[in-house]
Order: sequence, then C-alpha cells, then structure tokens
Amino acid sequence: MRLRTAACAVLLTLTACTTGPSLENRGAVTAPPGDSKHLTIGSAGFTESDLLAQMYAQLLHQAGYKTSLITVANRELYEPALESGQIDVVPEYAATFADWLNAKTNGPDAPPVGSPDLTTTMKALRRLATPRGLTVLDPGRAVDQNAFAVTAAYARQHHLRTLGDLGASGLKVRLAAGDECVQRPYCEPGLKKVYGIDITGVDPKGVGTTQAKRAVQNGQDQMVLTTTTDATLDQFGLVLLADDRHLQNADYVVPVVNRARAGSERVTKALGRLNDVLTTADLAAMNQQVDSWRRLAQDVARTCLRDKGLLK
Repeated sequence: MRLRTAACAVLLTLTACTTGPSLENRGAVTAPPGDSKHLTIGSAGFTESDLLAQMYAQLLHQAGYKTSLITVANRELYEPALESGQIDVVPEYAATFADWLNAKTNGPDAPPVGSPDLTTTMKALRRLATPRGLTVLDPGRAVDQNAFAVTAAYARQHHLRTLGDLGASGLKVRLAAGDECVQRPYCEPGLKKVYGIDITGVDPKGVGTTQAKRAVQNGQDQMVLTTTTDATLDQFGLVLLADDRHLQNADYVVPVVNRARAGSERVTKALGRLNDVLTTADLAAMNQQVDSWRRLAQDVARTCLRDKGLLK
C-alpha cells in the first residue's frame, strides 16, 4: 500500500506549475463522479496527517481499491496535485482549507470564510472546492483546533477551567506561541477581544513545541498555544483551558477527493465509516503512540480501525 519515496520527487516536478482545471474546462467538474480502481492517498507529512492517510488507505483497500500513499508536506503542491488527479484523496481540516482555497481564489487579502460554525464553514468550503473538481466529504467528530494550556498547578491555584475563567481572573499572561500569534485573530488579538485576557507578551517558541511547553512548565510563561490533539500535555504537567466562547474555527477533519477519480458513492461510503467513531481523543492517543512510543503510523491506524470494528 505504500508508494516508494521516489514518487515524491516526480510529484513535486509535475505539480510545480499545476493549478487544476482551466477556466474553460471548469464545466467538466459537473460530469458524473469517477471511480478509479487505483487511488493515491496524500499526506501532509506530519504525524496526524500520516495517520489519517493510512486509515483512508486501509478502508479503501478493504472496499476493493488498490491504494498507494504519498507524502507532500506543502499544501501549495499537494492541492494542485489533488485538482489534477495525481493525488485522489487527502485528509484536510475544514476551516483551514476553506480559508486557503478562499485566498487562492480571491486573493490573500480576501476576508476569511472559515468560522467557529461548522455548517457555515462547510458551505463555504464546498462552494470553493467544487469549481476546482474537488468534493469535500462529510466531517466526522474529530477536530484539531488551536488550544491553550496552562500548568495543572496554575489552573488549580487560580480555579481555572476555561479561557473565560482566565479572562475574568485578571491575571497577567505571557504566552508561548508562534511569532505570528501577535497578528492572528484566533490567537493574541482574539484572546484579548473575546476573553479579555491580559496578554503581556508573546514568547516566540512555536506552536506546541517542547521548548514552548517547558517555558510554561518552568514558569517562564503562563500559557502555551498548542492543539486539541496534543498528546504530550501530561508529560509537562499541562492542562487545556476550554474555549468556552468558541473563538477557534471549526477545523474538523474532512476527506477531500478528486471528483473525477474518487467521487463515487463507494469511496464516500468507505471513508464515511470513520465519521461516527473517530474522535478528537482518538487522534490524540494515536499521535502519542507514534510520537512518544515510536510506533509506525500504519500499525497504529490498523489497530484503531480494528478496535472500532471497521477492519476485519
């Protein structure tokens, strides 16, 4: 099921100048959905994407397809490859992908279309994806959003369970995050505007990095920007504060397929089996097994699918 790594170099060469269907050929996207016998599943090259791609490949293989996996870490390359049919299926995140397609379609200064509301976000995403020959399948329960963590001791001391609690406390907070946090509306500006949190500065140590978590662990910073599927928080004595006012966008996991090659009901049904059973907690646990326990993504994905009753 795994494609040899040499294919990555070929894909990068072929997609460097690819932009998907030309304007005069965009009408082809209304053709009946295709059902190719051999499907290539793309991964964005980080642990969670690798795991999801493996799950997609194994479910499609069980449904009767020959499958190959390929890793292309740059969305600027793998999305055009998805449009052109060099990649047939990728795991994506609803709000992030909607905003990315919106910027590609309407320019980098276009107002964001992703939002905390999943229905609104999916409507915008599908509106942008369809003219490019892409079909966005239904999201499931799993979501990978930005999240903010403090030490468990700090949370107990100040009676904090939510970001709203932190804002109401009046505590001064130095935030360990990526340097872009000072500008992004869902980071420092949003924490101040929506929650009234007194952010005194952003310590540019990255999103969810070991360095950032240690800075909070040792008291240099009070809070760290990470994600809802971060499986290493316990190792640093950290706990997430709930996003009780829904600042973060609806970054639910969604499969995106090339309609002409993988838009069939059979593909939709095979991948849709994950929707009701795969949770955010499942993603975090699988990430931990790969990142901390050094298990292979392929094995972790297979075990999860079997445990859920989705693989024989």
